Amino acid sequence: MSLLDKVQAKAALLGADAAAADETAAAAESSKPAKKDLLTTFRQVRGTDPRPKEQAGQISKHQELKNKLHKQILHDLKDDDVDAILPKIDAMAIQMISEDEGFRGKVDRKKVVDEIIHDLTGFGPINPLLLDPEVTEVMVNGPNQVYVERNGKIELSYVQFRDDEHVMHIIEKIVSPIGRRVDESSPMVDARLPDGSRVNVIIPPLALVGPTITIRKFSKDPYTIENLINFGTVTRDMAIFLDACVKARLNIFVSGGTGSGKTTTLNVLSSFIPADERIVTIEDAAELQLSQEHVVSLESRPPNIEGKGAITIRDLVRNSLRMRPERIVIGEVRGGEALDMLQAMNTGHDGSLATGHSNSPRDMIARLETLVLMGGIELPVKAIREQIAGAVDLIIQQSRLKDGSRKITNITEVLGMEGDIIVLQDIFTYRQIGVDANGKIIGKLVPTGVRPKFYERLETSGIHIPASVFIEEE
Repeated sequence: MSLLDKVQAKAALLGADAAAADETAAAAESSKPAKKDLLTTFRQVRGTDPRPKEQAGQISKHQELKNKLHKQILHDLKDDDVDAILPKIDAMAIQMISEDEGFRGKVDRKKVVDEIIHDLTGFGPINPLLLDPEVTEVMVNGPNQVYVERNGKIELSYVQFRDDEHVMHIIEKIVSPIGRRVDESSPMVDARLPDGSRVNVIIPPLALVGPTITIRKFSKDPYTIENLINFGTVTRDMAIFLDACVKARLNIFVSGGTGSGKTTTLNVLSSFIPADERIVTIEDAAELQLSQEHVVSLESRPPNIEGKGAITIRDLVRNSLRMRPERIVIGEVRGGEALDMLQAMNTGHDGSLATGHSNSPRDMIARLETLVLMGGIELPVKAIREQIAGAVDLIIQQSRLKDGSRKITNITEVLGMEGDIIVLQDIFTYRQIGVDANGKIIGKLVPTGVRPKFYERLETSGIHIPASVFIEEE
């Protein structure tokens, strides 16, 4: 399909007749074929047109100009080259605004042109948000609410879509290039943008507010340990300690809640792996950005339309053991692969790294027990705990605090078993002191004064850590 054909298809959606846009849901339903339409069903379930009254009742001058421009583009455009199209759009806008008395002084030409270009060549209204380096997450809750995350805080943006169909159009632009589809038989989809950003889509009737898009943006320039020190996520002493633990081939789990920064910390830890080692990374959605040359990246695959062909994280973990890895890095352990990972850690694949969802190091231990049981193998709880205690050396707890800041709140050593209990001890903790007038949390990261049991292992690996690292400064 030529670009002109694509533009025509997009313009047919964006430049729809205003009268057709104002028809009631019932009239629209009667004019459609008998095949069930998800958006119509959604409106029937909710009982209202999802657009605000002022948006549903009339088309603004701003929107009217966009519609006229689209029609003009279809009529005049004969060139399939994107670079040639963009200046033509701008020139057409200048001419139309200057010729039409109704538009003079009432519209922002640049804004109109930018929106048309975003619809034709990008991801519509959310395109500027995806290009904004300060935005880390974009959340579309139907056509009229688009939230963003900046500096760890969620805020409502200025962006809106015209209606549900407009959101669905952008969803199709996201999922079609990767061979996925969104419809009644498959109303939830995970996808990835060309830049690597992770996308989740869920549509009506499951999403009652309208088609919903959640985008976790992919960082083009991955954070380094210096960035984390500057952000206050870790101290320099903690960074020295973590660098030593990775180089000494300790098995490490990064634990934390959603959006706490686990993947960022995992990526930083992975950067400490020596460049001459073979690394196999395993993820649901490829986000890790390792700088080493010898890296094999594996990504799981969801089932196809018939529900077949899925490749799970567990399948990839098992396969990775036959790939002669020196390090295995798992983006997130969330199922039966936990048992395979623990067995790998216990059978010579030391120095492995992984993340998991939990609220504390102790919770991470309990979650690993649960995940092993999810693997379908009947094992006594004590045997599972012995596997965990023998495999995991260190748990790093990552948290997003109430003020939006992200901290490593615990670096905890797994000491082993005492009876039926896994014994843990903190090496570093975050000590909250209070909250300032602006709501920013006041606290500091401090060592507990305990030298880890594996300290001698670090020394025999040729890695020396000054004793002062484990002593809190007065």
